[in-house]
Amino acid sequence: MPSENGAHHPPICDYEGSDYQKVFWDAGERAYEDRVEAIALQHLLPVGGELLLEIGAGAGRNTPRYKGFQRVVLLDYSRTQLRQAQARLGDTKRYIYVAADAYRLPFVSGLFDAATMIRTLHHMADAPLALGQVRRVLQPEATFILEYANKRNLKAILRYLLRRQDWNPFDRQPVEYIELNFNFHPAQVRAWLQQNGFEVRRQRTVSHFRLAFLKQQVPLKLLAGLDALLQPTGALLQFTPSVFVEARAGGGTPIAETGTFFRCPLCEQPLSETGNGYLTCPEDRHRWALRDGIYDFKEPLKN
Repeated sequence: MPSENGAHHPPICDYEGSDYQKVFWDAGERAYEDRVEAIALQHLLPVGGELLLEIGAGAGRNTPRYKGFQRVVLLDYSRTQLRQAQARLGDTKRYIYVAADAYRLPFVSGLFDAATMIRTLHHMADAPLALGQVRRVLQPEATFILEYANKRNLKAILRYLLRRQDWNPFDRQPVEYIELNFNFHPAQVRAWLQQNGFEVRRQRTVSHFRLAFLKQQVPLKLLAGLDALLQPTGALLQFTPSVFVEARAGGGTPIAETGTFFRCPLCEQPLSETGNGYLTCPEDRHRWALRDGIYDFKEPLKN
């Protein structure tokens, strides 16, 4: 996909108009997955901080779990998801809502002291590009919590050995099982993180018991408790469908200057807020809208 300036741009998975939170989570019998992901976050997140970026925030399912941070930026490509997050979280100055592309984050470099990307990387056709953007907007020593869909999970291995699937779970290449839905090999994800200036600190394997009959027959509290006991084994082995990584940003990016926040995703210059509902780029005069409490960077306004 070409960008405005002619450069290559990966395709984007857009949840615009989707009721994903209600259909997939609330009515999808995924209380177990939600509980064990909360456990992983509780163990990996810093106690607190000033400004956290939540990439792929959706309808704000995980946002209340970042209670130790003074402010949280919810970023999603779907305005629909962000409006649902606003309804869920209420009207508070603690949250900043941004509709934008994860491949071109509209923030100045070195702005955030933490970031999360949960159930989002699996939509990235160019995962290294997205991870590089995350590193750019983080301060040195900032914490990054990444969750990814693991192609080398036990179910995939068994299906491959029984010749019920064609793709090899031991191959490092990502597998696109449906359009813009990818599974990744753990070693490849770690390599991408390191190539983009991250140091992997901890890994936790999540959803050890993601089987319908277990979730139906075993009480949620017990199943989640067993999963919590097994999550630390992710330091050595990763065979679950979901893996959480705590990474630390290396040096090389100075902390953003006080008073700077947004930058133009097209020309990469700092933006100024005009006070009339627009952010304006002084370099090329691109304008970006602030509508109903959502900063909209999906496409510039026409002059």
